[in-house]
Amino acid sequence: MSKGNSLLDFFEDLEDPRREKCKKHLLLDIVAISVCGVICGAESWDEIEDYGKVKYDWLSSFLSLPNGIPSHDTFNRVFSILCPEKFEVCFGLWVASLSNLLEGEVVVIDGKRIRGAKVNGASPIHMVSAWACESNLVLDQQKEGDKTNEISAIPNLIEALALEGTTVTIDAMGCQTGIAQNIIDAQANYVLAVKANQPELLENIEDEFRFNKDIETSNDIDYGHGRIETRTCSVINNFIHIEQPEKWVELKSVVRIQSIREFKVTGKTESATRYYITFLKQNAKKLQQIIRSHWAIENKLHCSLDVAFNEDLNRKRKGNASQNFSLINKIALNLAKQEKTCKMGIKSKRKKAGWDNQYLKILLKV
Repeated sequence: MSKGNSLLDFFEDLEDPRREKCKKHLLLDIVAISVCGVICGAESWDEIEDYGKVKYDWLSSFLSLPNGIPSHDTFNRVFSILCPEKFEVCFGLWVASLSNLLEGEVVVIDGKRIRGAKVNGASPIHMVSAWACESNLVLDQQKEGDKTNEISAIPNLIEALALEGTTVTIDAMGCQTGIAQNIIDAQANYVLAVKANQPELLENIEDEFRFNKDIETSNDIDYGHGRIETRTCSVINNFIHIEQPEKWVELKSVVRIQSIREFKVTGKTESATRYYITFLKQNAKKLQQIIRSHWAIENKLHCSLDVAFNEDLNRKRKGNASQNFSLINKIALNLAKQEKTCKMGIKSKRKKAGWDNQYLKILLKV
């Protein structure tokens, strides 16, 4: 089905899980009011209901609302039973209409816990997201399995995305031969962090940098936040000590990042050494830039969700509500980040959207 430019167009075909006799309100209306409410600062079902009642006249200008604004219990019940995978498919189609991933664009995959969404002492849910650094967009999300970790969610996320020509970076949890193969199968490049969860590979890489003389290096100095950080990136392309490199499909380079932080106030220093494997055969300066890009998901996605949307305080625990609400937050975040006419932060854009219906229409393209 051909879609228009409006966000809501991409959710028209979302499957309604309710029984026919329970459909007092249209599913698209429920989704639309929720998205609008969250963009404008709502963080609970009660607040979304209140928002809908206050903005009823404006919402009715483009929504059907056959029986008025749903109650907070209706919002809770619908999102608790709504299939998150089907919701995420609609989200992915919408994001695909916004983004045109560039050749070599860095796509970061990483997980985040929603700490408030745990029941009876069980572990909080853990969402694994993909972030496009150049496009400044959340591309998709997957929930990790109840008895597994990020390793189970990452292949599903890779399969769901169009990653051809991009460079995928993942922390040490994703340093698995199968995941490297998944990325290559998607016609993308990989940069994977290596830590103690791959002890043999880590030891081989340490030996490589200890004894191999064919090393290219690049230095970078960063001033800011009351500290001076010196980073040295070292790259080896010709392996001597990597045992069975063919286990890691298309392994071209191993990388070492050595960083030293000097704190101006205290005079203390901190040092760290990190290792990576990659399909790329790039110079040290370029690889250092790519590896630095990985932290964009922390600063631009995870931090924004916690600071601007208070996601860690999300206590929606019934059924699929927490996972679906996490996606609504990401829809709101993408809308705010894609709007370029106002030079202000996410929190300020949310306030402006709540005050100015015309600005909210610009965000939604309705």
